[in-house]
Amino acid sequence: MTTTELQPKRKSTLRSRGAQTLFTDALFVLPALLIFTIFFVYPVLSSFYFSLTDWNGLSPQLDFVGLDNFVKMAGDRHFWSALRNTFKYAFLVTIIQNALGLALAMAVTDRMFRHFRVLFLIPALLSSMAIGTIWSYLYEPNFGAINQMLAAVGLTSLQQNWLGDPKLALYSLIATNTWRWVGMSMIIYLAGLQAIPVTIQEAASIDGVSPWQRFRHITFPLIAPAFTINIVLSMIGSLKVFDIIYIMTQGGPGRATESITTYIFKRAFNFN
Repeated sequence: MTTTELQPKRKSTLRSRGAQTLFTDALFVLPALLIFTIFFVYPVLSSFYFSLTDWNGLSPQLDFVGLDNFVKMAGDRHFWSALRNTFKYAFLVTIIQNALGLALAMAVTDRMFRHFRVLFLIPALLSSMAIGTIWSYLYEPNFGAINQMLAAVGLTSLQQNWLGDPKLALYSLIATNTWRWVGMSMIIYLAGLQAIPVTIQEAASIDGVSPWQRFRHITFPLIAPAFTINIVLSMIGSLKVFDIIYIMTQGGPGRATESITTYIFKRAFNFN
């Protein structure tokens, strides 16, 4: 059989194998696709549909009202306050958590502090309920540990009503959230730091490069992927924060700590 006659058969065989491979790949992807569709795509689409109606979540009757709900929401000053609090919370948490996480990662690379790594991961393993309850007691203005420690060292002027003062409540929640997740950011940065070849740092040190220049021109560019991952994770987690706020302040005092998620929760379950 000539080469010319074999070519169509080869192409047919390759197409058949390609179709089989595609079918096999689709078969393995199908369970995850079904789960994603059922638990994400369908809820998002159905939520958008219901947002265009006057359904209260209980009544079997619903009428199409178009964008009236969105117009009402845009005219609600509490919505804009919650949106502002959410973005402020997310911005500050992202900056502080990543700065501290990177600093801790660089600190625990030293052999002397390696054994402390696991301690920074413990808060991430605790439940939101436990963390919210513990920190609520710590922030308690009369017998809370923070104000008691300030009094013990003679700094009574710095004692505050940490969760009761509208000017401090949001920052107190930011501190709690940072304490909880800074260890996770540290681990991601630590993985990036350990992937940097030691020879590069040694060569730079021998050439007389200062520590700041080594960090700026060597360390930071090489841990850029870890930096990107941490920024994305901390930003997403902060924008959808609910548990810590609801447990510790329920959006108060007033609406000083209300986020978009607590706003939606209250509109749904308190005001139907």
